[in-house]
Amino acid sequence: GGVTASFAMLGDVILAEPKALIGFAGPRVIEQTIRQKLPKGFQRSEFLLEHGMVDMVVDRRKLKETIVRMLDFMMNKDITV
Repeated sequence: GGVTASFAMLGDVILAEPKALIGFAGPRVIEQTIRQKLPKGFQRSEFLLEHGMVDMVVDRRKLKETIVRMLDFMMNKDITV
C-alpha cells in the first residue's frame, strides 16, 4: 500500500513478479473515492508494465540472473554470482 506511494517507485529500474498486485489502496476503495470504474487488472504488474510504471516483469526464478545482467551492463563489468 503506502510503500508504492513513498519509495517503491523511485528506483532507477522497477522490477515486478508476474501477476503481482501493486497499489496504494484496493480497487474498491479507489473506485469509491474517484467514483469511476477502473480498468480490469489495473494494479497488476503486467498492466503497470504496459503503462510505463514498471520496467520489467520477471519470474522469481529468473530474478537473480536478470539483476546480474543489468548490473553487468550498468557497471560495464562482468559480475559472477
